[in-house]
Amino acid sequence: MKLHKTCDGVRRRDVLKIGTLSVGGLTLAGYNQLAAAGQVAPGHADRAIFIELPGGPSHMDTFDLKPDAPDTHRGAFKPISTNVPGIQISEHLPKLAQCMDKFAILRGVSHTLAAHRLGREYVNTGSKPIPALEYPSFAAVMSKEQPADPDIPSAVAVPKASQGAGFLGIRYSPLETNSSPSFGKPFNVRGISLPGGIGVDEVKRRQSLLQKLDRRFAALEKNDQLLDGLDQFGDQAYSMITSSRARSAFDISQEPESFARQFGEDSFGQSCMLALRLVESGVRFVTVQLGGWDTHTDNFTKLKTQNLPKLDAGLSGLLTGLEQRGLLGSTAVYVTGEFGRTPKINTRSAEGGRDHYPRCMFMLMAGGGVRGGQVIGESDDTASGPRHEGISPDDVAASFYHNLGIDPTLEYDSTTGRPITLVRDGSILQDLFA
Repeated sequence: MKLHKTCDGVRRRDVLKIGTLSVGGLTLAGYNQLAAAGQVAPGHADRAIFIELPGGPSHMDTFDLKPDAPDTHRGAFKPISTNVPGIQISEHLPKLAQCMDKFAILRGVSHTLAAHRLGREYVNTGSKPIPALEYPSFAAVMSKEQPADPDIPSAVAVPKASQGAGFLGIRYSPLETNSSPSFGKPFNVRGISLPGGIGVDEVKRRQSLLQKLDRRFAALEKNDQLLDGLDQFGDQAYSMITSSRARSAFDISQEPESFARQFGEDSFGQSCMLALRLVESGVRFVTVQLGGWDTHTDNFTKLKTQNLPKLDAGLSGLLTGLEQRGLLGSTAVYVTGEFGRTPKINTRSAEGGRDHYPRCMFMLMAGGGVRGGQVIGESDDTASGPRHEGISPDDVAASFYHNLGIDPTLEYDSTTGRPITLVRDGSILQDLFA
């Protein structure tokens, strides 16, 4: 999957990373997860798929069209009816229109952060960024509260994660695949697959050396958070690279062609299918990215020919596939960009574009206890802001955690002993679950 650079030049937040740790060509980059036991109250879902749309998709050209708005605002796309009477979305999302009953649209979501990096940190955590503290991603919290079995990752990001584990520590960071799957081909992740014909006996020998090195480094500074994560690395990596369960989970070529095609043949669609396989295999949290939404110029051509067809096939395939496998009721799905785009079309190119606009945007939620086939919230006549009281990213995050059986008011202690509330200012959107 191509990594898209946004207008401010930021691909992802510069967070603490671990360098590559090798075992004779076997590497597990950026991933150290401690499989510690955790108890949470029963929720509607016990796994999640978070689909991030970096760049900020236009709400007016996707899920919140305004056909009666002035020519300067409404754009080139027309609304079409969905399989739920009274709900319309963009004509370039026909497959999603036919499975509208499986998801909910949140309109009039609003915040104030118009920079890509800050907006992405906000929607990835549910807490407005502050300079003195880095909040953990949803994936990190899920890894801590509901860890997977030792031979499978708790969290996976395809291909990258925008947000790290923050003050929870590197041990809860997701496994980043650093690449995306292709249609009909096996997908090998370094550290999971055993490339080059290396046998398990060789892995065992080199693993013993790594364990000695890990203990040596940990002894240098026992209280250091990074070294604490590294101390757990050897056992976790070994369990995963020798696990047939983990290798099988990443092998999308095992899926029948008839099932795979409903996701589309591009890398995003196949990443959605991989996400389904991963949660089906026991992974607790999967993040999938589809970039390219930073449409300051040529907004309509880019959306019509590139992003909307990919989103339409991939997301509809995911929702349908989860239902076909009996997983939709146990898998929370959350789709969002970092903000919307300006209702008024700019004149920077022949057809115009739309700029950053956090005051009004859409989000999508499905699975678990979410009732599909509904719209929550409303924007005004030109989609310039909420018609009534807006929905905040904090509210959506609180609802997402609630759907996963995690209390959004849960408190953690930071490395300095400061108590930190998981979602500071959010309220659960009860209508989502009614």
